[in-house]
Amino acid sequence: MSETFDYDLLIIGAGVGGHGAALHAVSCGLKTAIVEAGDMGGTCVNRGCIPSKALLAASGRVRELRDTHHLKSLGIQLESVSFDRQGIADHANSIVTKQRDALVNSLKRLSVETIHGWARIAGKQKVSVETKEGNKIITAKDIILAPGSIPFVPPGVEIDHKTVFTSDDAVRLESLPDWIAIVGSGYIGLEFADIYSALGCEVTLIEALDQLMPGFDPDIAKLAQRVLITPRDIETRVGMLAKRVIPGSPVVIELADAKTKEVVEVLEVDACLIATGRTPYTKDLGLQSVGVELDQRGFIPINDHLAVVKKGKAVPHLWAIGDATGKMMLAHTASAQGVAVVETICGRPREVDYHSIPAAVFTHPEIGFVGMTEPAAQEKAKAEGFKVGVARTYFKGNAKAIAEGETEGMAKVIYRTDTGEVLGVHIFGLHASDLIHEAASAIAQRQSVNSLAFLVHTHPTLSEVLDEAYKRAIKAH
Repeated sequence: MSETFDYDLLIIGAGVGGHGAALHAVSCGLKTAIVEAGDMGGTCVNRGCIPSKALLAASGRVRELRDTHHLKSLGIQLESVSFDRQGIADHANSIVTKQRDALVNSLKRLSVETIHGWARIAGKQKVSVETKEGNKIITAKDIILAPGSIPFVPPGVEIDHKTVFTSDDAVRLESLPDWIAIVGSGYIGLEFADIYSALGCEVTLIEALDQLMPGFDPDIAKLAQRVLITPRDIETRVGMLAKRVIPGSPVVIELADAKTKEVVEVLEVDACLIATGRTPYTKDLGLQSVGVELDQRGFIPINDHLAVVKKGKAVPHLWAIGDATGKMMLAHTASAQGVAVVETICGRPREVDYHSIPAAVFTHPEIGFVGMTEPAAQEKAKAEGFKVGVARTYFKGNAKAIAEGETEGMAKVIYRTDTGEVLGVHIFGLHASDLIHEAASAIAQRQSVNSLAFLVHTHPTLSEVLDEAYKRAIKAH
């Protein structure tokens, strides 16, 4: 296969998606190379999931050990708890280095050639890479674009990376401001509000939409607000737009009413984290050389098999995966897409079932969800003429949660009342990020609450919140 091409497969971008595609390609016998302009491992390993989870683990432990009321209920007494900011930052950093080294070594071990430089499509099955040594042209039978995304900074916001910064800087935990404003109450904003409040910072959470956590299921958003925000040193500004953010000491934030755009308040804080989502990193990929145009938001247009599309038609041998496709901006989605493309290249066409991909927010306690929110399910039901059932169960009735003294939380199962098919599951509570996978598997197999209700769960475990929810669902109908 490689006789006329340098490689069977060339992957542009060595994030989790590109890495996953490379590993699978080698296992399928493809001669593979990967090009990366920045840090190996991309956002997830260097500036995203990995360092933020390390910070959440350390700050969560501090919160736990300072919760004297909780410890006392377990019969434990601690005099005082102190922490070292630099020590916590070093913990996150050393994990990043370990993960990055492991990723690099896995590629070496499998003889995937790694090329450092900026890659651009230079024509059909051809890429030019700008390296330190100069430009080189590489040919490949198939090319996968996996350029990823970068934090989105809204107009009116100035970033100085010290007092006003994005999650890229926040994961380094270079300071603990007395008072920090966080713009955006999505998963990035929530996780950092958790970290900063645990380590003694005052937090102001600013959300432009008219409710906090707008993308979440309403029941979960309401409960999470009661547990993660109200009792903590976090104040909120909802329906407010950070119209201007000016770095300095203090940082000046002009807050405008999101509807009228009139400035109604000026905040002066010590620091400001911009957590307003992410935007595709798709500029300068050379796509024009094959006549491909990005969509209005800068995403690479693709079809269901992840082939790059030009005027509605697939461009042969050119594929795209990960954040730049705009499907679900999650590391594990990118990985699943990478594997699916390799399968398709090898003559086993595979599509990704986005409906069954779970996601998690690693706050304390966690949020895990998969499938539809209740409003989305109701909309589908209205269009297709079926009824939606909802079963809710609470951690306060769960024996394991009671033993842990961690009884805040709920599980919510959304299903069709006619067939019992599970449409969505949302969990807020201890270990929700682990518990959600059973539900993701059920949705992937289009299972019904009618059969799920007869599964056997270990007692006493947290997984019984789902067991109980399935049983409630069948009792209700």
